[in-house]
Amino acid sequence: MFLGIDIGTSGVKAVALDETGAVAGQGTAALTVQRPHPGWSEQDPAAWWLATTAAVQAIDPAVRRSIRGIGIAGQMHGATLLGADDQPLRPAILWNDGRSDLECEQLEAAVPDLRAVTGNIAMPGFTAPKLLWVRKHEPELFAQGRTVLLPKDYVRLRMTGDKASDVSDAAGTLWVDVARRDWSDAILAATGLSQAAMPKLYEGSEITGSLRPEVAELWGMPQVPVVAGGGDNAAGAVGVGVVRDGDALLSLGTSGVIFVATGDFRPNPARAVHAFCHCLPGMWHQMSVHLSAASCIDWVARLTGAAGAADLFARAEASGPGTGGELFLPYLSGERTPHNDAQVRGAFLGLDNDTDSGRLAQAVLEGVAFALADGLDALRDAGTQVSQLSVIGGGARSGYWGRIIAAAFEVPLVYLKGGEVGPALGAARLAQLAVDGGDPASVCAAPPVSQRIEPEPDLIDRLAPRKALFRQAYPRITPKKGL
Repeated sequence: MFLGIDIGTSGVKAVALDETGAVAGQGTAALTVQRPHPGWSEQDPAAWWLATTAAVQAIDPAVRRSIRGIGIAGQMHGATLLGADDQPLRPAILWNDGRSDLECEQLEAAVPDLRAVTGNIAMPGFTAPKLLWVRKHEPELFAQGRTVLLPKDYVRLRMTGDKASDVSDAAGTLWVDVARRDWSDAILAATGLSQAAMPKLYEGSEITGSLRPEVAELWGMPQVPVVAGGGDNAAGAVGVGVVRDGDALLSLGTSGVIFVATGDFRPNPARAVHAFCHCLPGMWHQMSVHLSAASCIDWVARLTGAAGAADLFARAEASGPGTGGELFLPYLSGERTPHNDAQVRGAFLGLDNDTDSGRLAQAVLEGVAFALADGLDALRDAGTQVSQLSVIGGGARSGYWGRIIAAAFEVPLVYLKGGEVGPALGAARLAQLAVDGGDPASVCAAPPVSQRIEPEPDLIDRLAPRKALFRQAYPRITPKKGL
C-alpha cells in the first residue's frame, strides 16, 4: 500500500493505493481560510497538521498498517515563515492572496532577467513577493525568520523533521531557475534571503526522509519512507497519467488549471502562462491558472441558498445554457492567466426581474468555462496544441458542467475513474515509484475512462455570443483601466 496526502486549500485528503493502483481507502478533513483584510488569504499551519492527522486516521487501520511509502502534494506558493525553533512566526500567506502587487514590480525591477530565469511574470500569488511584503511591513518577523517552507513541506517537517521540497512545487516560489531545476541565488538575494533559508530540493519521486517514530505511532503505520511529492497540479497530473510531452489535463478545484506536460522548458510569460518543473525528472509543464473555479460554485450556492454543489448544478441544468441575459465574471480573488490582475473582482452583469437562482447558477458555470477558455487560448498562443483534456478535481463530478466547458473550449473532455481523487492519487504513485521503481509512464498510467464529452455543435453556437460578451466585459471592470 502507498499513501498520498494532499494539503489543499479547503481541506486535506489522504488516499491509500494498493500495488495495482486501486484506491484502498481515503479520508478527508476540512480547512478554512482567513481573510483579515480585503485581498488577503491566510491559513494557520497548525491547522494543516491537525487536518492531515485526521484525514490519515480516517483510513481503515488495517490499510494503514500496510503502508510502505508516503507521497505529499499540496497547494502551491504559500509562504510559511519559520523562526529558529521551526515554529511559524505568522499565518501562512496563501496562493490566492493579492496584497503584494507593489512588491512584484520591485522584484522585476531588481532582477531584470527574472522572467527568463523563472519562466513566469512576478505575480502576487507567488511566494517571493510575499516575503518582500513581510520584509517591508513586518520587519521584526522577517528578521526572526530562518526558514521559508511551502504548505506541504511544513507538513513534511512535522512528519519527518526534514526541510525538503520538490522542484515542481519550488518552481512556484519564483526563486527557482526553472531550466536548471535549482534555487537562484540572485533572486533569493533580491528578497533578502539565501539558500540557507530554503529547503533542499529533490525530484518528486526521490525519498526525503522517513516518518518520525511518534508520528508513525500516531498514524498506526511503520516508519515508512516519505518522498518529495509535488505541487498539487503536477501531482494531479501524475495521478491521471499526464506524464508525456503534450499530455494535458483540466483541474476543477478551488482554482482552475489547464496543465500541459512538456519535454523541455517552454516559457511564455507574455500571456501570463506559467512554466514550471514537472514532478518527474526531465519533464516540465505549462499552465494557465484561474484563481476561482469550483470555489465560485460554493460561493453562489451560499448566495442562493442552494443545498450544495449538486443542488446548484441541478438548478443550472433546469434553467439551461444560454437561456438568460446574465453574465458572470469569476474573478472573486483576482485573476492570473491571461490578465495577471490581482485587483480585479468578480461581477454579475445583465440581471433583470426574471433572474432566479437557476439562471445565476447557469451564468456562473458559463463564466468559469469562459475564463478557462481564455487560458486555453493563451496556451495555444504559446504554440501548445491540445487535442483533449483529462478532467480532475471536485468539479469533475458534474457531467453537465463538462458539456458547457467542452463547448467553450471546442475540445473533448475525458473523465477518468478516480479522477476526482486528484493530487493525492499522484502523490501515492510518486511514493510507489520511489519504493518499487519502474517506468513512470507505466506506474503512472491513465486510469480507465469513465466518460468522454465531445463538444456539441449546437451548444458551441449558443455559447459563442456569450463568450464574446464575456471577453468584452473584462476591460470594463478592471481597476487597471481606472474604473
